[in-house]
Amino acid sequence: MSPDPIKVLIIDDSAVVRQALTEILGKDRGIKVIGQAMDPLFAMEKMKKEWPDVILLDVEMPRMDGITFLRKIMAEHPTPVIICSSLTAKGAETTMQALAAGAFTIFTKPTMGVKNFLEDSSGDLVVAVRAAAGARVNRVLKPVPPKANADIVLPPGGESMVVTTERFTAIGTSTGGTQALEFVLASLPRTCPGIVVVQHMPEKFTAAFAARLNSICEIEVREARTGDRVLAGRALIAPGGKHLVVRRSGAQYVAEVVSAPPVNRHCPSVDVLFRSVAKYAGRNALGVIMTGMGDDGARGLLEMKQAGAHTLAQDEESCVVFGMPKEAIKLGAADKVVPLSMIPELIAR
Repeated sequence: MSPDPIKVLIIDDSAVVRQALTEILGKDRGIKVIGQAMDPLFAMEKMKKEWPDVILLDVEMPRMDGITFLRKIMAEHPTPVIICSSLTAKGAETTMQALAAGAFTIFTKPTMGVKNFLEDSSGDLVVAVRAAAGARVNRVLKPVPPKANADIVLPPGGESMVVTTERFTAIGTSTGGTQALEFVLASLPRTCPGIVVVQHMPEKFTAAFAARLNSICEIEVREARTGDRVLAGRALIAPGGKHLVVRRSGAQYVAEVVSAPPVNRHCPSVDVLFRSVAKYAGRNALGVIMTGMGDDGARGLLEMKQAGAHTLAQDEESCVVFGMPKEAIKLGAADKVVPLSMIPELIAR
């Protein structure tokens, strides 16, 4: 007997978007769109009759905005919510608020040609819906196209001089990582070692994400730029659409932002960052892989461990999606598997 389909509710003030999303999701036998609504107030009436497994939510709508609705849902009846946001600076800031309020992930849409874009991105949307419905539950996702590895950005092997007093932490995360990173970085003292981060996130969203973290953390948090030093009390976030690598400059470590194709279907990629850390820092670094879908970062964390770095993986219980840490653990890449609550203390050491 086949499992019940995933029930999805679509909330967007654009009739074109609602119809396109309904048609796309309706093609998958494992997904059932149970309703559409032009704003949250209409949606709440529909949800009284049947509660969805996943909600697709726009953020800018009449009568009630998506952020207010999201906070209400998370307080009263927590449900996986995928934010469908326009790829604009204004939209990015609002979407960061949504992620902080508990949204599962972001699905971006352009301001023009939305219907064609959604059709072209239908595979990614279906994967996101299935992942949301199965958060913290092992679920087999539909096959996806072959993926490149970190070789296209940085060749493996080789190690620069490792005798230095500089130490830093490299963190990789994806789905659920915005909340996890907020917890980790906001818990760190200004004296903590430098930090470099890859959070899977689209272009334009990472700057708003870094700015938000900087406003609530004791440490400095900003989007990485080529030439930035990895310093104590500073966290550098990889820009969306670019890879982040760390290189040696004398006895110091500096960031380099690289334009290159996606690795493991991601740009930025955790594997790329972790490989650079293994190559140029070795035992001077700590590697941390946290909640996320897929396996990006698993092989990179293993390379870090083989180069002498200490490595951590977030445990299943505290992950939103136990994908990336699970794959790293399977490879033997993690020295320790720890709950999210322990990670700030281990970084600060």
